Amino acid sequence: MALDPETDERIEQPVSEEARRETRMSPAEAVGKMRIRVPERGNRKLRTLVERVNDDRQVKAWWHVANVNAVVRMEINDHSWVHVQIVTNIALKLLRQLVKHGVEPTTVRDYGFGPEDAEVIVVLGALLHCIGMAVHRDGHEDFSLFLAEPKLRELLDGIYEEPELTVVTTEVLQTITSHRDYGRPLTLEAGIVRVADALDMAEGRSRIPFEHGRVSIHSLSAAAIDQVEIRDGEHAPIGIEILMNNSSGIYQVDGLLKAKLRGSGLEPYVEVTAHIDTEAEKRLVPIYRLET
Repeated sequence: MALDPETDERIEQPVSEEARRETRMSPAEAVGKMRIRVPERGNRKLRTLVERVNDDRQVKAWWHVANVNAVVRMEINDHSWVHVQIVTNIALKLLRQLVKHGVEPTTVRDYGFGPEDAEVIVVLGALLHCIGMAVHRDGHEDFSLFLAEPKLRELLDGIYEEPELTVVTTEVLQTITSHRDYGRPLTLEAGIVRVADALDMAEGRSRIPFEHGRVSIHSLSAAAIDQVEIRDGEHAPIGIEILMNNSSGIYQVDGLLKAKLRGSGLEPYVEVTAHIDTEAEKRLVPIYRLET
């Protein structure tokens, strides 16, 4: 995942074998190895928040149980803290790209917050978006909401006072509920978390179901994605380039990413291009551009 240089140096890539190895650890061992890294860039609120999350064994336990449910019990792709870290870094990158190009976050427009507050909302939404998987995959977005609300107030205590504390908390909850397939984001921040979750598609996200013999368009297309890069677009603030090793990966782009991008509020700001990096396939579909 090619992000900005600072993020790229610090982020850890997903490896399905590592996800499986973690599920065989004791809860204490699994939690002990987790550490979220994001580029704070002088955002003191964000730095304090990340420090608190890294000291919070309950949040980490949710990540661990979510991954056990996903990898061991359901044999689907990694939902570990590594997935959480990747989505968080992608979301932060998307937000900073938009701000760099003069796009105003919704909470800045509506509440007079600063961009640093929008970063706190996006990061918290990404960190907690799938903790409900610790309860069950079915309806996990709703489970995430009731687990997250008291935890948000705990993590944000002293960073914000009322009424701003309630505003930030509810805005984060909106990012969580809006990341579902039929979610309807009302803010740019919620749309960012929704799209960031869909962009964690590179380098082996499908190996667990694939290695268990569950071959489908989902597992084949996910295995086709080699790399996702986020940069300045040619005609939009955000350019997303997806490198795939065969054209089955188009399903990930046109079927899954498109569904998350549509209705996110990010459509005017994002252009997506997929490149098929296989000589035989280049004669068929060398470049695919997503139309939203």
